[in-house]
Amino acid sequence: MRGAGISISIENASLQYHQATTPTLQGCTLHIPARQWTCLLGRSGSGKTTLLRYLAGLLVDQVSWQGTLIISDGQPLNGRIAYMAQQDLLLPWLSVVDNVCLSYRLSGQTITPDIQQQAQHLLEQVGLAAQCQSLPQTLSGGMRQRVALARTLMQDKPLVLMDEPFSALDAVARHKLQSLSFELLKDKTVVLITHDPQEAVRLADALYILNGSPAQAQAIAVPEDLPPRALSAAAAQIQQHIFQVLGQDYD
Repeated sequence: MRGAGISISIENASLQYHQATTPTLQGCTLHIPARQWTCLLGRSGSGKTTLLRYLAGLLVDQVSWQGTLIISDGQPLNGRIAYMAQQDLLLPWLSVVDNVCLSYRLSGQTITPDIQQQAQHLLEQVGLAAQCQSLPQTLSGGMRQRVALARTLMQDKPLVLMDEPFSALDAVARHKLQSLSFELLKDKTVVLITHDPQEAVRLADALYILNGSPAQAQAIAVPEDLPPRALSAAAAQIQQHIFQVLGQDYD
């Protein structure tokens, strides 16, 4: 474990939408370690995004929850989460640097020179300093996701929830953004949803598959070497095992 931070334990949890006849999750147990990456895999509709949205406080009036949710420092998660979605959600009328500062704008804070300088520094870190005044529609998909990453970093929250942020990118851009995100988020507790077993094995400190209906969390062992991992026989063997487990939900 890379130092102290927020860890989350979910024990025997069940979650059901008010209008649904059956739960989405039932008997779900998993641990999200502090300052590490936890990857969640599962078929579409297995409850991955639902679980992230619940942790983010976005489903309070829509679901019933039973079970234990333990936050390591005993403090609520509200106000301590950054959420990075599959879509970059950049506002087309704002420049790149203004999109990075969006959380300050939405909270009504004045964008001071210090805040502008911080945003500029993050754009340098993601390789987009020269595009700071560009509009989002002039950027490639990979560049737009790097802006979204800088915006996530700008929020400086201890828990980062990522819902397939790399899935729309080509293989090379995806690999590069995985590595960049892992480096820049190394002091954060990260939960990443992905449909890609290779991505999960490459990045995960802890890995779970949500399977069954209602879904439960099945822990999958990861290779002993630290992420982000290179391709290896051990990683390939785990990926094959993941495909076999995922395939059970399609039988």
